[in-house]
Amino acid sequence: MVKKLLALLFLAVVVGGSLYLVWSRERGVRAEGTLISSTNLHPAMHWEARAGGMVRCGLCPHRCMLSEGQIGICRARKNEGGKLYSLVYGKLAAAHVDPIEKKPFFHVLPASKSFSIATPGCNMRCLFCQNWEIAQAFPWDVQTTDVAPDQVVEAALKSGARSIAFTYTEPIIYYEYMLDIAKRARQRGLKTVVVSNGFINPEPLKELLEFIDAYKVDLKAFNDRFYDEFTGGDLESILRTLKIIRESGVWLEIVTLLVPGQNDSEEEVRKLARWVKENLGPDVPLHFSRFHPQHKLRTLPPTPVQTVIRAREIAVEEGLHYVYTGNVRHPEGESTYCPETGELAIERQGYFVVRNNLKDGKCPSGCRVPGVWE
Repeated sequence: MVKKLLALLFLAVVVGGSLYLVWSRERGVRAEGTLISSTNLHPAMHWEARAGGMVRCGLCPHRCMLSEGQIGICRARKNEGGKLYSLVYGKLAAAHVDPIEKKPFFHVLPASKSFSIATPGCNMRCLFCQNWEIAQAFPWDVQTTDVAPDQVVEAALKSGARSIAFTYTEPIIYYEYMLDIAKRARQRGLKTVVVSNGFINPEPLKELLEFIDAYKVDLKAFNDRFYDEFTGGDLESILRTLKIIRESGVWLEIVTLLVPGQNDSEEEVRKLARWVKENLGPDVPLHFSRFHPQHKLRTLPPTPVQTVIRAREIAVEEGLHYVYTGNVRHPEGESTYCPETGELAIERQGYFVVRNNLKDGKCPSGCRVPGVWE
């Protein structure tokens, strides 16, 4: 909690030069200093009106049908007077300056900082959620600070970050806010990156991709049972999202958290890696991460380190060029190698770049490593 309060204080100072104290538990907004202009309801995109004052949200595959006063599964979109509104536009629950490698993006602006933000809410219900305090909460149950899109961009520039990351919770649920920030960030020369569960419908995804530079999707498993029992999403929708992102030309990276006994069998890992190669190509980076007990999945043990290392070996055997390991100490799985010569391209230790041998995205031998390097 102290860390979160410090982050909000930092953001308030950077954004406006004044101290803002805002509590979302109150229906009204109280502040010290100059009040940032905001509203509790912001018009939502991607929905349609139905008979009897009902609305159907079209943002994600849940396609929530909401009657007057009802809030969607994401806890962030509400039917008010037969129209759909966002409850979280401009309401930041978290703001930090992180290494881009923490997202993780290993092929995007190495060793740079990313101004990372989130509002409350999520359209999934993962039992192993890392940020459940803000992701699995209603907006009024989380301490937030009201910050306009222009102010987010200014704060990012002042922090020295080279990108803005929409992360921590699920960015899709603050779609309108994210889109407005992304448009302004591009005008100011900042990259934008999305860290997402990939549970979004094609139309809003394609509209968003026009203003995004890189997209990381959590491919949580390669079996339908896992998605149904552990996340509340579905595998088919995520695979569709991955294809759309790849076809758009926006840089794509994938992370799979290996949960013991649930999605970590060698057979499933091999099927996942094979699907990635056949449908997305061998150059899409794939990260395998170690699970640690948390939220509602505290009875399972941490993933054995060897399971994560073996998953990387399998994916390499299947022909993927860039496969990484996360939440484990494994030097080979932390660094990037040229797939043609095997030479070291980027050496990392955890989230930190020790050495970067790439120049304009090319190895010393002249081989090009795909990514966002400028």
